[in-house]
Amino acid sequence: MFMNKNVEQTCQQLIAAFFKAYPNPKLQNEVNRIMKRFDALKIPMHGKPGGWAGGIIYAITNQGQSPCGIPGVLNKECEDFFKVSMGTIHRRAYQVRELLLST
Repeated sequence: MFMNKNVEQTCQQLIAAFFKAYPNPKLQNEVNRIMKRFDALKIPMHGKPGGWAGGIIYAITNQGQSPCGIPGVLNKECEDFFKVSMGTIHRRAYQVRELLLST
């Protein structure tokens, strides 16, 4: 199964815009590394790009700890920025964590 290129490109644009609005170079480098890994593995990304972008950032931010959000960003700001609910971001973050564990 191949990644939906349109979703992936929009997701990458959202991630770049997010880190422009909320700078965090260390987190941005890690998120970009994961995006490259998913692209190389042809991980399918069906659904809203905002859910995937927010989910990837959320998953990487909370890796190895109890989920506590994205530092310096309110949940409402995340919802507004990515145009999806926190429930969607949480579901995508869970999928991202599962994919990271299985690859």
